[in-house]
Amino acid sequence: MRLANKLAVITAAASGMGKAGVELFAREGARVAAVDVNAAALAALAAEMAAKGTPIETIQADLSSVDGARGSVHAAADKLGGIDILWAHAGIPGPAGIENLDLDAYRKAMTLNVDSAVFAAGEVVGHMRRRGGGSVIFTASVSGIVGSRFSPVYSAAKFAVVGLTKSLAQTFAPDKVRVNVVCPGVTDTPMLLEFMSRDRDPVKAAASQAKFLESVPLRRLCRPEEIAHAALWLASDDASYVTGIELLVDGGFTCQ
Repeated sequence: MRLANKLAVITAAASGMGKAGVELFAREGARVAAVDVNAAALAALAAEMAAKGTPIETIQADLSSVDGARGSVHAAADKLGGIDILWAHAGIPGPAGIENLDLDAYRKAMTLNVDSAVFAAGEVVGHMRRRGGGSVIFTASVSGIVGSRFSPVYSAAKFAVVGLTKSLAQTFAPDKVRVNVVCPGVTDTPMLLEFMSRDRDPVKAAASQAKFLESVPLRRLCRPEEIAHAALWLASDDASYVTGIELLVDGGFTCQ
């Protein structure tokens, strides 16, 4: 098992890529604390994992608040007895444009996409230092590598996460804490509809998705478990000499 006896925290863990990560990390031997704002979805996930014989810890927290982002880390450490791995995965699409931009919507997007990662990392490093090191993984996006004409706020936030990764990889290296970021392409998750159509119109979303896939060499959506496997590699000792990278899982979108 690639994560045997490791203590792992995954945020935005009750659905999509985060849920796939919980399932995979637990299967690979980690004790997992799943963090999410949706208490009902967390309870359902916990029941599902217990039925599989891989029980997990759950923490309900609103990561759009500083107290929620910080507190969830310490709550996870208390439940697990420490932390070796943090996959800070929380994020939302945010506003589609910047003309007549709603300030509250902008702040919410930046807070959940950027601030939650900053404050979680700032709290977790102490726990990892006490364990002799660890692995921090952020989730950005292809929109953190190339600009998005359709989601400039989201793109700005994810560029910030990529920059944060490269800075913290240097800052935390003396503590034997590796910091990396996985950058998914368009992935088949419950949030996909909102990414493709901010008003969640299924007809518009389907048209946008079809058009986008024309620019993806593999011509398909990414599956959540494919992102989870990328995060697993970054979390594991297989990547013991890997820090400060952005790992693209995008079907070739950015290679063109």
